[in-house]
Amino acid sequence: MEVARMADDATTIMEIKELMREFVAERNWEMYHTPRSIAISIVIEAAELLEIFQWHEGKEPDVMDVKQDDRMYAHVKEEIADVFLYLVEMCNILDIDLSEAVKEKMEKNRKKYPAELYRGRARLDK
Repeated sequence: MEVARMADDATTIMEIKELMREFVAERNWEMYHTPRSIAISIVIEAAELLEIFQWHEGKEPDVMDVKQDDRMYAHVKEEIADVFLYLVEMCNILDIDLSEAVKEKMEKNRKKYPAELYRGRARLDK
């Protein structure tokens, strides 16, 4: 099945979840998609994303370096998609509403890291 053009401002999470659900079903892979196997795949793909930034001589690539290097940018984009698709699949198999999970986590983060204490710093010095 060919996928129509998708863009963040026009694609719902449900559409992405359904795209992944169809992909898995067309291959009869449901039996292999356990929470453990998907969690392992998320970690592997995240490591592949990190590997892109490993072993750079001089300075590590910053945002502009990545955006201006077509090959690196394409590779980062591909690995991000892999991580995201496995996260979507985890939501599919566990019936997790991703939007609600994100909302709940952001509410916890706002309480845990109040802006007035953490603005401009990664941690508080004690």
